[in-house]
Amino acid sequence: MPGLFRISTEIYPDGLPKPRRFYASLAILVTIMMAVLDGTIMNVALPTIANDQGVSPAHAIWVVTAYQLSIVVALLPLSALGEAIGFRKINLVGVGLFGVSSALCAMAPNIEFLTAARVLQGLGAAAIMSINPALMRHIFPQAKLGMAIGWIAMTVSVSAAAGPTIASAILAVGTWHWLFLINLPLSVLAIVIGFFSLPFTEPSRARFDYISAILNVLAFGGLVAALGNIGIESDPVLIAAQFATSLIAGVFLVRRQLTRTRPMLPLDLLRLPVFACSIAASVTGFCALMIAFVTLPFYFHDVLGYSPTLTGLLMTPWPVAAAIIAPLAGKLSDAYSPVHLTGVGMGLFAAGLYGITLAANIDGYGATVATLALCGAGFGLFQAPNNRLLLTSAPRDRAGGASGLLATARLTGQSIGAALAAILIGTSGTFDLQTILWVASGSAVLAALICEGRRHALRTGLIAANV
Repeated sequence: MPGLFRISTEIYPDGLPKPRRFYASLAILVTIMMAVLDGTIMNVALPTIANDQGVSPAHAIWVVTAYQLSIVVALLPLSALGEAIGFRKINLVGVGLFGVSSALCAMAPNIEFLTAARVLQGLGAAAIMSINPALMRHIFPQAKLGMAIGWIAMTVSVSAAAGPTIASAILAVGTWHWLFLINLPLSVLAIVIGFFSLPFTEPSRARFDYISAILNVLAFGGLVAALGNIGIESDPVLIAAQFATSLIAGVFLVRRQLTRTRPMLPLDLLRLPVFACSIAASVTGFCALMIAFVTLPFYFHDVLGYSPTLTGLLMTPWPVAAAIIAPLAGKLSDAYSPVHLTGVGMGLFAAGLYGITLAANIDGYGATVATLALCGAGFGLFQAPNNRLLLTSAPRDRAGGASGLLATARLTGQSIGAALAAILIGTSGTFDLQTILWVASGSAVLAALICEGRRHALRTGLIAANV
């Protein structure tokens, strides 16, 4: 690997030279794969872990919840810290923490230790997710940034699709501990490659705002916890208290951020119309995606009576189509304006969601597979161009804040979608697929309207952006 084992501290204004660019992107994609896999393989392993530890399913679910909450509350603080001290340091420390905590998870003697180790693992994953898009902006020249973002989207889709299959294969020949041990060689590989190839960035050296970090934990942690408790027969008083905590902390957080020149919650970036539209489209788009992703497996398995294997196979065309289209969409967004691609992609996604309700009345699997593939293709066409617009509409020295808010928008949309799915399933006496997917399609249409409104405003000169 020529050129890999020579460290250069030079700061490049528009992407790394070859072949260092290849190695740096490889290090990023390996870390993304690890973080996404660990968010999906646990769902398959939860029954096994619950039986092994002798705990209830509700108790075991905290193994997943602790990981997700840890990620959500740490994204913005770690992206701000990345701007202050350098993205490279945050990435390498995050990968190291992810690897060490994976080893702790594998050695966990009880469910409480495993849950605590998952909190640490979530912090490592947050460090990876919060600044990787920002790192990609420093790795690739702006003319090829869309392609790079497309690779990220492809890696996420493939990892999400492969997670259940990998988990099932490991559990067939070993214990659940091996689900964590596979992260160790990947972590070492990512650290070694990343140490020699990741770019150096000019740190802002801004003082870390600990009070804002605490308020961020309360605001976003309270919101996601409350949304997660909706629809699972949790105490209404607890849910109300979580929402109240989130609201009060959110108000104080916003007031504090308005006085900062480099806020942890980048409200200054939301004043940029293209950036704000991209965030809004991401939240509503991922909300629609999560409603469908949560409800369709229940529909296939519980309503239609399909086996778990067939259910998994029927869901596979969605991430596969997204993995195929996302890199192409990213490359197209480098050659042409990405603004129109986002609206077309989200329109196709909405059509696919509505089409699933029609396919349910057609015998055979062909129509269902086709509409699920259309959903994946539409979302893949939307995601990479929208993320490119978001990142390039922010100043380069604010790439960390843009990257952190991008990840936060995605997780917020997913949390809202999961809560809506739980409400729609729980409040209906029967499983009303049509109503559920109409809500999902409506959220996707709203995202499409946001994208088209942004396109119209840019075309008519109402707003301007460097895209």
